[in-house]
Amino acid sequence: MATAELPITLDPGSKSPLTVQLAARLRTAILDGTLRAEDSLPSSRALATELGVSRGVVVRAFEQLSGEGYLDSRGAGGTRVAVRPDIRGFARVAAAAKQSEAAKPILDLSPGRPSGVPFLDNEWRSAWRKAAAEPVSSQIPPALGIDTLRAAIQGHLGTSRGLNVNAEDVIVSAGTSDALQLIVTALRSRSDRPRVLVEDPGYPTARRVLAAAGAAVETLPVTVDGLRVEQLASLETPPDAVLVTPSHQYPLGGRMPIQERLTLLSWASANNVLILEDDYDSEFRHSRRPLPTLASLPSQADVILVGTFSKSLSPWLRCGYLIARGASAEGLKGTRRALGTPVSGMLQLALGSYIDGGGLARHIARARREYAHRRDIILERLGARKDVAVSALDGGLHAVLELAPGIDASDLARHALVCGVLLPALADYYADGARKNGLVLGYGAVTDTELTRALGVLVSLIERAAAGESPSAN
Repeated sequence: MATAELPITLDPGSKSPLTVQLAARLRTAILDGTLRAEDSLPSSRALATELGVSRGVVVRAFEQLSGEGYLDSRGAGGTRVAVRPDIRGFARVAAAAKQSEAAKPILDLSPGRPSGVPFLDNEWRSAWRKAAAEPVSSQIPPALGIDTLRAAIQGHLGTSRGLNVNAEDVIVSAGTSDALQLIVTALRSRSDRPRVLVEDPGYPTARRVLAAAGAAVETLPVTVDGLRVEQLASLETPPDAVLVTPSHQYPLGGRMPIQERLTLLSWASANNVLILEDDYDSEFRHSRRPLPTLASLPSQADVILVGTFSKSLSPWLRCGYLIARGASAEGLKGTRRALGTPVSGMLQLALGSYIDGGGLARHIARARREYAHRRDIILERLGARKDVAVSALDGGLHAVLELAPGIDASDLARHALVCGVLLPALADYYADGARKNGLVLGYGAVTDTELTRALGVLVSLIERAAAGESPSAN
């Protein structure tokens, strides 16, 4: 990459030291987008000569900006502008503001989006370089996934979830949507339109995908901890499958108690019902240890565990997995073989290397600390308020804000969007039945600064609504 040209002037007569002036000029150039991520800076000697200052002035300015996270010093490789999502976002907002003074930046607090940090991870880049160095096969990747990735997922689940499986039990998928399509396609070999029961409220995309794949989707109202088996037992005819999120009910945030899990497995076994366990957000527990997966508990029930790297790494990867060991396993694998794998061999090689090298485990540990800190910011700003009940913060990447009567969540969300903050109403996650009055606040993808700013807007709107005033965008 070419070295950036820097139109910088310093004032030797200023009371501000030259090092401070230079650092400020460079910082401004990065923030306004003049210098972009990965741009190379001149060497300290060349820049010092150009500016007519000592090399020590430049070195100290570079060191200060490296410590602040704006620059990345690579020794003999030179100095470059650091890759930071918040800086990229600032530059985009600044460019938009130049085009229209009325434009407002959108702080997107939609749930389910993780931090973009993995793509800045040297281990992640190293895994891709290693994958790229492998000979390119003339064969399509194995339908169930390449052996190294399946074995890596097996090991990861053993250490992170205590799940004792074989690599042969792993089927690589292109994320949760692909997994659900695959399951319904396999079920349709037994029933033209299989009945699949889902939680309400629940994941809207899952309902759409299941229906599009040919399932008859039915809903069952749930408590914060998910389905109650007594509800299932009261059904006239058991469904073909039940989709549950026991580790972190989406979006309400609770977890299914261990006794309820065992009862669910017993009911499923007795009624020949397939359990689809979406292990959503299980990696990110902030206050309590995770309970064992349904798939790991002793039972004769047929359980398929659906997992994804969309939350732990990024949905941009479109990669996940299924764990299938029960009666449905061979049918599922046969369907996958008939359709072929939707995940590129290169991605599978890189991801397998990243997991085997410990990169995923280390990233999850870092991300867990990052998310826990943002969780604390939310509790600090909203936890003591009497007009907001904050929940779903035991784990995951979002919080649920139940609002006091008289504060309409949908109206508040509309006013927040006018103020530049995007977050959905809790009602959007319901398919049928009574809807709770609340908001779903995702905090995975925003920076601490962005989250604090968005919470300031939200608190202001809540206070206006609680006082009986019409929320204002001004």
